[in-house]
Amino acid sequence: MAASASPDSAVARIIIENCAIATVDADDTEYASGHVVVAGNRIESVGAGPAPEGLDGVVRRVDGTGHLLTPGLVNTHHHFYQWITRGLATDHNLFNWLVALYPTWARIDEPMAAAAAQGSLAMMARGGVTTAMDHHYVYPRGSGDLSGAIIKAASDMGVRFTLARGSMDRGESDGGLPPDFAVESLEGALAATEETIDRHHDASFDAMTQVAVAPCSPFSVSTDLLKQGAELARRKGVRLHTHGSETVEEEKFCHELFGMGPTDYFESTGWLGEDVWMAHCVHMNDSDIAAFGRTGTGVAHCPSSNARLAAGIARVPDMLAAGVPVGLGVDGTASNESGELHTELRNALLINRLGAHREAALNARQALRLGTYGGARVLGRAAQIGSVEEGKLADLVLWKLDGLGHSTIADPVTALVFGAAAPVTLSLVNGKPVVEDARLLTVDEDAIARTARDESQRLARIAAAG
Repeated sequence: MAASASPDSAVARIIIENCAIATVDADDTEYASGHVVVAGNRIESVGAGPAPEGLDGVVRRVDGTGHLLTPGLVNTHHHFYQWITRGLATDHNLFNWLVALYPTWARIDEPMAAAAAQGSLAMMARGGVTTAMDHHYVYPRGSGDLSGAIIKAASDMGVRFTLARGSMDRGESDGGLPPDFAVESLEGALAATEETIDRHHDASFDAMTQVAVAPCSPFSVSTDLLKQGAELARRKGVRLHTHGSETVEEEKFCHELFGMGPTDYFESTGWLGEDVWMAHCVHMNDSDIAAFGRTGTGVAHCPSSNARLAAGIARVPDMLAAGVPVGLGVDGTASNESGELHTELRNALLINRLGAHREAALNARQALRLGTYGGARVLGRAAQIGSVEEGKLADLVLWKLDGLGHSTIADPVTALVFGAAAPVTLSLVNGKPVVEDARLLTVDEDAIARTARDESQRLARIAAAG
């Protein structure tokens, strides 16, 4: 249940009215023409027709004619650092792609991580993302405070954020894929993760920054790191995240090394549960999906990245039928160069229709739910965000649908999901404007682009020099 909003005559209010509204609540309530009243950082009311008359403290009134208002998009899987290595290894599968790029990624430092985070966040925020996450797991020795730089970038942008503090302790000499100098020790990874939680995690209702424990993947971390990472997360009361069942090569790796498939391996290490979500989950059989549904383990579905790396089509309709929480993820921009989550609404729908369920796989409203409420549920924040309901946090997006790209599609949700990427007229995070007229308000987009380009070129020079 959302916390109830208490009318307060002293609080500043923003009124958005005359727009179509898709609340994405439990009943999928929609209004052909409705209003939302934001009081401070909460949604005070939502309903049909114009806003109530005589409200105190109204500082802004937005005419949403020709627009659709939805919850802000929630990204559930990303690797920000990859913003500065886009367009490389474009014809590789996952394992070959990782082998090609790990030597470059292993050279990142704090300025590079900061620039990459700014670029990744800016691209998502201007496209309707109000809650972002970053699974950062590359911590080369002597690289600086990478976690702090990433968190600062999100704070400066003004978006809600979860840092999944990743780690790797299985280097090449232990049969892993990353170079040895790019991995941490078991003890070092656990200590650094705990320190990040203590410094940055906020458990409050309206938290802007949260931290999760996130060893990278079965083929880059030890069993001890998975087990002790899960123990750490539950001792600290934070969530757990990793990659799972992404490719057939990963499944083969798990069978050869552990004598079981990825899902059984994760269960043996304590990595199934309502506090866990995994990225991709492409190659899952009926038993795997049932285990995720039984335990409430979440999935970050990354359709564009899965296609880019030829990983396959995740069984999203079957997951949903089994009660598995599913959200959408951009994934790193070295495997999804666009870096935008709103395009994943469309790609999730279209790619899943290539699977066994064909045209019945997903519809427009299910796709929107994946990108909003589904993502909030996966991140453990469904009580606060993900739907337009009284008492929830005011993370909202107003999409312009009366222009060339959408004006002849009568249903606004269909226009948003099936149509071209819709411009964002207004995006609120915690009740504060972050985007207006498709332009970021909190940062200089052009300066971010220049800095990211410079850091990308510096990284390429360093990597080439060996």
